[in-house]
Amino acid sequence: MAKATTTIKQVLNYQPAHVAWFAVNQVLFNQVAAFYFDVIQAHINVLDHSSKEALTILEQLTHTTKSNPTPVMPLSDMAEDVPAYFRRAAIHAALGCAHAFYAHLEKWRQRKEKARTQGKKFYERPPVPPRSWNKAVTLYQGMWKERTSSSLMIKVWTGTCWSWIKVRITGRALPAGRELGSPQLVQKGKQWWLHTPVEKLFQSPGNIEKQVTTNPGTKICAVDLNINEHIAVCTIQTVEGTILATKFIGGGNEISGFRKCQLGRIARNRSQTGIIAEGEQDNVDLWKKIRQVDEQAAHLISARIVQFARQHEATIVVFEHLGNLRPARGKYSRRGNTKRAYWMKGRIFTYAKYKAYTMGMVTSRVSPRNTSRECACCRSLIARYDTGKPAEGYTPGAPLAFCFQCGMKGNADRNASLVIGQRLRARYHPKEKPQALRRVSKDTGVALSQDAKCEEGPSILLAGHGESNEHGTAQDGVFRMDEHASDIPHQLRFPFEL
Repeated sequence: MAKATTTIKQVLNYQPAHVAWFAVNQVLFNQVAAFYFDVIQAHINVLDHSSKEALTILEQLTHTTKSNPTPVMPLSDMAEDVPAYFRRAAIHAALGCAHAFYAHLEKWRQRKEKARTQGKKFYERPPVPPRSWNKAVTLYQGMWKERTSSSLMIKVWTGTCWSWIKVRITGRALPAGRELGSPQLVQKGKQWWLHTPVEKLFQSPGNIEKQVTTNPGTKICAVDLNINEHIAVCTIQTVEGTILATKFIGGGNEISGFRKCQLGRIARNRSQTGIIAEGEQDNVDLWKKIRQVDEQAAHLISARIVQFARQHEATIVVFEHLGNLRPARGKYSRRGNTKRAYWMKGRIFTYAKYKAYTMGMVTSRVSPRNTSRECACCRSLIARYDTGKPAEGYTPGAPLAFCFQCGMKGNADRNASLVIGQRLRARYHPKEKPQALRRVSKDTGVALSQDAKCEEGPSILLAGHGESNEHGTAQDGVFRMDEHASDIPHQLRFPFEL
């Protein structure tokens, strides 16, 4: 069995006086966590024990009891009458930070030793312990009670005493049949939220290699991410190479246009003032708009990809490994727009990865080399061109593709998606690996291509233009941002207010 954790975020409604109490409560929590981090540094061997044993040792070192009247480093010198569950939550927060810090320190020492043995200079600075603490308060079982769908009683430090207060809860309801973790009090701006982790148990998805090599019924969802109108193009393929369905997820031009408009406004505002304050964010509202739209679009697109894969019973979702993309030179708004479009592609993969895992699917990535230049039928290099233009050369981002070798003519992004699926299969079937391709000149397109020799002929059908009623091709319709992803059967559309 596998386990996936999702965080349910709910807004707290409370009295105005509670705002100061929540802030004081968090300050005390971080003071206690910092105190225990110092205790761990003084007794470093604590980290060699399990979390449960380390908790017991740290309490013996700091907590005053009848059987332990004189602890080595008493917590009472810093804060008195700290509830046990509040103290233990802070201890676990300190243990997590200590494990992370010493793990980074050990890796730094290894890199330094490696550089020394190789006779190289080492300029990297060592990691340092946390200089400040801003941990969210974790509420263990004894710090909350009487939780319903609309309210909760929590115990907080008011600055003078510990008090139980009742707060209202609004937002997404907790799913039924899930195991609840300890909630956290999280501050976002001026509003306090309640974050509750929920765990879901499900059948563990099998290893990719085992699925591809031993199960002929395995289905693969290959995804090609772009920065043009079709943000994502997905194809469902079998391990034998049969194409079962295709889906185009649009809305890219609307997102790009909205983002470019906001970046243009930021550039104009900066040119008018000519001064950017050091350590202070300029154009806060405009940057917030850009981040929120990109975040929401990434969630919606990743959800649609996973829903499409689940609809066709795919167990593997494969993407390109796009990690070193750089925007082209140009004006600030154009360059910044392209850069953030690349960032959003990374978010789509990250969000699709955990969403697919909770559905029992695994994700993988393949090399992006020549996925947009290689023909999915014969593996020769293709020409990519715009509508109404001759089928020659290679125009990046153009929607159409043509192969002079086998005559394939169709959508270039769909062809790239098919190649991505083939790359995954070829990884576990070496005999299916494509022939080596030389670099292609953007001016000549396919002039430098090598002849592809295939005795059996193309293993897939020609990648033609999919009509709205054509079998195996899905074209989305309207997809509004204020609707839930699972209820939307159509294309992505983003009704932005500029």
